[in-house]
Parts: sequence; structure tokens; C-alpha cells
Amino acid sequence: MWKELGADITAALERDPAARSRIEVIITYPSVHALFFYRLGNALWRRDLKFLGRFVAQFGRFLTGIEIHPGAIVGPGCFIDHGSGVVVGETAELGRNVTLYQGVTLGGTSLEKGKRHPTLEEGVIVGAGAKILGPLTIGKNARVGSNAVVLKDVSPDTTVIGIPAREVQPRNGDSKRAEKKQAARDFCAYGIPTDDLPDPVARSLEGVVDMICGLRGRIEELENQLSEQSAQPVKKPAAARKPAATKVAATKAGAAKSTAKKVAPKKTATKAPAKTGTKAVAPAKDKTPANNSTGKETGEKVEPEVAD
Repeated sequence: MWKELGADITAALERDPAARSRIEVIITYPSVHALFFYRLGNALWRRDLKFLGRFVAQFGRFLTGIEIHPGAIVGPGCFIDHGSGVVVGETAELGRNVTLYQGVTLGGTSLEKGKRHPTLEEGVIVGAGAKILGPLTIGKNARVGSNAVVLKDVSPDTTVIGIPAREVQPRNGDSKRAEKKQAARDFCAYGIPTDDLPDPVARSLEGVVDMICGLRGRIEELENQLSEQSAQPVKKPAAARKPAATKVAATKAGAAKSTAKKVAPKKTATKAPAKTGTKAVAPAKDKTPANNSTGKETGEKVEPEVAD
């Protein structure tokens, strides 16, 4: 218990530029006071003195405004900056060197007796007013921005912001030696880096704008192609014209040959008289005495000639 309190005091000196000495931190910092009452109440809680442990924790809440349930697990090196309004639930678990700012809530979303509060791994920073709800896991060295509402797990070395919280900046994986060298300057107050922090909404809008610009350029290109095609006269392909021309020439040559062969005087055909039901009668010959005598002498009957 006393070693853990010593680590808490050291954490306050390292992470608060306003801290000038250990005596000042011990006397004036509510984070140290709240953690002292919590660790005392937690010792009683683990010894099955539930009521007494809860009473000590509530007395610390009355003095500091920081509520830490005696059943929670808080690792050494925890620092609660400013501290007012912080709530840590019964089944919450905080790893080493966790930093919380004022107004942080580590709450549960279930009425069951089991695990219902979040777990914060080593080096996690939670900004002011952030809410982490449910049995979630916040990965090592992750950062939760101010006023974020976290409803799902957060990967290690990741910064999340917004409602609900969204990932905006994964941290580059460095070697262990580089992490130790940059541990102090890599700390981000309130869980938000100040250099080149991307906005997920702005990033989405930029993507939409880029897509619209690309589509606009493509449309203009197609319009230019259509205007060029409409300005030029429509020409048939050369391959399609040759067969037609050859066919026309052959047709003309054949017509000329047939015309030359048929050059001859035309014969006029006489039309035969139309046949009818009655036969045409030839004109009667004049009856002369010679004919009559001849007929009488020969005894033959002379019949009139019938024209066919």
C-alpha cells in the first residue's frame, strides 16, 4: 500500500508541470488524497470488511469529490488530475501509470453482479469528461479524447475521439528503447495530441469532395468527345464502300452488253382476228350462166367457200 502511494506521488510530479515538491503534492493534491482513502478501503474490502471499506471510500469521496469503489483494482502510478467528478466502478481495473482527468466515468451498463466495468491497460490516458461504459478493454498506451463516449474496445497505441468514439490516429510502433526515451514527451494532456490530429468527419468529407471532382472531370471529358463527334460529318468506313461500288459497275457493264445484243429491227406481228362463235361467211360469187351450166353438166353441187 505505501509503495503504491509513493508511486502515485511520483506520477503526480512527473505528469503535472505545476507540481514543485513532494510535500506540496501530498498536502494539496486531491488525487493523492482520493487514492489514499481508496487503497485503505480496498485493503478492508479484500479482508471481507465490506461495510467499513465502503465507508472509508465514501469519506474520501466527501473530501475530494472523487469516487473510487473499494472493490475496483487500481495499479500503482495512477494520477487523477484535478479530479472533481471522477467515478470508478466496482469491477473496473486500471493498470500501471493510468492518467484520468476530471469528469471521467468508468461505468457499467449491466445489472448483473459480474464484470460490468471497463479495463484500462498500462499507460492509458482518458481526457476530461470522457465516458467509458461497459466491460470494455482499452489497450496499452491508448488515448481517449475529452468528452468521448467509448462503447467498444480500443486497440493499443490508438487515439479515439467523438460520440461514439472513433479511431483517428494510430500511433507508430516504436522499439522499447525508443518508447523509454520518448515516454515523457509522448504524454498527451487530456488524451489528445496537438500536432496534426485528423478529424474523421473532415476526412470523410474530403474523400467525398475528391470523388465528386473526379466524376466532374470525367463528365467534362465525355462531353468534349461527344461535341467533337457531332461536329465532324458522318463517314462510312472505306471497307463498306468498295463492295457497293464494284456491284454497281458490274451491273452497268451487264446492262450495256444486253443492250448491244438486242439492237435489231423490230418485227411487227399481225394480230389474228379474234375467234368467235359464228364463222365469217365469204362474199357470195356472182351466179353466171357459165357456172350454172357447168354445175348442171357435171352434176356436182357447188358450195360456197367459207373463210376460216
